[in-house]
Amino acid sequence: MAGGIGSRFWPMSTSEHPKQFIDVLGVGRTLLQLTLDRFEGICDPSHVWVVTNAKYADIVHEQLPEVPVSNILCEPCRRNTAPCIAYVSWRIKKQDPKANIVVTPSDHLVTNTNEFKRVVTSCLNFTAETDAIVTLGMKPTRPETGYGYIQADLTSNSARNKEVYRVDSFREKPDLETATKYIRNKSYFWNAGIFIWNVSTIVNAFRVYMPAMSKIFENMLPIYGTEAEQQAINERYPECESISVDYAIMERASEIFVCPADFGWSDLGTWGSLMVQTPKDLYGNCKIGPNISLFDTHNCIVHTTGERKVVIQGLDGYIVAEKDGTLLICKLSEEQKIKQFSGES
Repeated sequence: MAGGIGSRFWPMSTSEHPKQFIDVLGVGRTLLQLTLDRFEGICDPSHVWVVTNAKYADIVHEQLPEVPVSNILCEPCRRNTAPCIAYVSWRIKKQDPKANIVVTPSDHLVTNTNEFKRVVTSCLNFTAETDAIVTLGMKPTRPETGYGYIQADLTSNSARNKEVYRVDSFREKPDLETATKYIRNKSYFWNAGIFIWNVSTIVNAFRVYMPAMSKIFENMLPIYGTEAEQQAINERYPECESISVDYAIMERASEIFVCPADFGWSDLGTWGSLMVQTPKDLYGNCKIGPNISLFDTHNCIVHTTGERKVVIQGLDGYIVAEKDGTLLICKLSEEQKIKQFSGES
């Protein structure tokens, strides 16, 4: 899923060039490219599908040339994750009625790719032989209020896969007090928004729980893969209810399982979350860029990947970021105000 318009890492990311298309980590690969990289050995690039906004299709093709152009599906408008997933599910079903599918955001970070591959492969084997819907639950490391939570029934695991448990409930983003209680209870996990299922399982779930939406994509089966597909999508997609797959399917279906996992995941939703995932010097600073010198500076994140020389003295707890002639200097504690600074809607 690569249709988001997030500009949280302004000035690097904007609504015209969201964070999935930028090199947030300064490693020479964008978050979208890193997402594809970690599926090496799990899924051939010819079996990778990208759903994105029509205006980003060229960027996706430029960054992922190994993915067939026909596998880049264009949403004419934003309708949250349920229509996005329904569209690609029926599109894949037309091509392979027995396909197993991993649905993942394109703008998240995974630091332990080997463990990621092991967990995903294990879950794919599970969904290949069951009608289960599996979501990955990240083992929490702090009382995070920015994530939704999954409560698992840890009293009994699946007979087919000892790492998989039934979901007791999904919980909305909590306040700090509630999040702290969740952390003390080992049955709560962060909801990473990564789902694994067989294509027939998810299509049937849409038929049961979102019948109006399912009819839209079911009726287009004859034209998937033809020149008429995009025009039909442009006409019918806006009719879909704007709803997340969590509300549409996950919280309503019965065969829902969670696989607790720990592979260094972050949704990179803030500069602060990027800082957590980035190596720091002895003074708590993160430097992302080739030519940065810090003096008497503590607990800052500096993201300047251009070749110019950057020298900073005397800051504590700041974001310093530069992109294309725009410079941001902001307190980390005030980063929620960046959107109003930037003028991004």
